Amino acid sequence: MEAIKDNVQQLISFYNLLPHPEGGYYRQTYKSSMSIEGQFLSSDFDGARAVSTAIYFLLNETNFSAFHRIKSDELWHFYAGDALNIYVIDVDGNFEIIRLGNNYINGESFQAVVKAGSWFASAPNDNESFSFVGCTVAPGFDFLDFELAERDKLIGLFPQHKNLITSFTRI
Repeated sequence: MEAIKDNVQQLISFYNLLPHPEGGYYRQTYKSSMSIEGQFLSSDFDGARAVSTAIYFLLNETNFSAFHRIKSDELWHFYAGDALNIYVIDVDGNFEIIRLGNNYINGESFQAVVKAGSWFASAPNDNESFSFVGCTVAPGFDFLDFELAERDKLIGLFPQHKNLITSFTRI
């Protein structure tokens, strides 16, 4: 357990990771210098966006990424640690668990996509470990496009997922 905590602290320090509002730690590693003007994006977007952005993202055994959604597709990449479970509720209320990891024989994937508008949360598969992953977003991520779920409102939309939503929301 101490080795895991040391690994987490080393990753946070080495990559200059900061606390993320949804939980965990992150750092933006890329933001395209090219942009897409708002008139060429769907009406969901308010103004121009970078063509693409990327981050490092780390969750440890004591943390989870709370349910949230963004207006763009998000491509996840696995780097190190234990598998990451990504809990996705799409716009129609369908639920799936994406297992991001390096054990492809057990159904884990090195990359996975969460479609724009889907609600999603994540946590390491092993609650005594960590998951170090990356996310690439196109059109690029902007906090204007980020919505953190409110428990009661999300349960109102998807009452069939009440237990899951309760487990992965903070407000």
